[in-house]
Amino acid sequence: MKPQFRVLGVDDGPFAFCDATVPVIGVVVRKGYVDAALRTRVDVDGTDSTSAVASLVGDSGYRGKLEAVMLDGACLGGFNVVDIGELNRRTGVPVITVTRDRPDMAAIRKALEMLGRTPKHGRRPVPDWKERLALLERNRLVEVRTGARPIYIAFAGVDEPEAKGIVTASTVRGSIPEPVRLAHLIARAVVTGRSRGGP
Repeated sequence: MKPQFRVLGVDDGPFAFCDATVPVIGVVVRKGYVDAALRTRVDVDGTDSTSAVASLVGDSGYRGKLEAVMLDGACLGGFNVVDIGELNRRTGVPVITVTRDRPDMAAIRKALEMLGRTPKHGRRPVPDWKERLALLERNRLVEVRTGARPIYIAFAGVDEPEAKGIVTASTVRGSIPEPVRLAHLIARAVVTGRSRGGP
């Protein structure tokens, strides 16, 4: 890992499940310094998140200089699941997902199964819910201590010690790595007009 390595942090903005799309923000961060910010959109509960994030990597101008793509969780816009293995293959860049809490896979399965049968609250049906669940279950979660409390990561294209090292070195304050924290702040501000703290 280079001393001045770059990470592309990615997060989606707030949305309602009846929305067609949601904004997704990418922020290229080098040692706490922002090199670039990008925006795209993905379909709510859609299937285009892997392609959208791959495009952010290509559009960033730093594709060959990124140490990792770091996502706030493995889904954007509801259950628009990012295939982290496929994203790594397409971009040649290691991919790391970060979550504050260990995902409750039983609750996720129940929610996806319901979307596959009888979606509620204006949500679109998700007939391929089993494939999406399989993508999420494929991600091996590892606990990492970056601050006062642990976070959970999954990764592709990088081994566990290196993934932990990237996450730890990218964390400035608190538990959440700075690239993800900044992407979250900007994505929220784009939708609501203001943002602070978090995620």
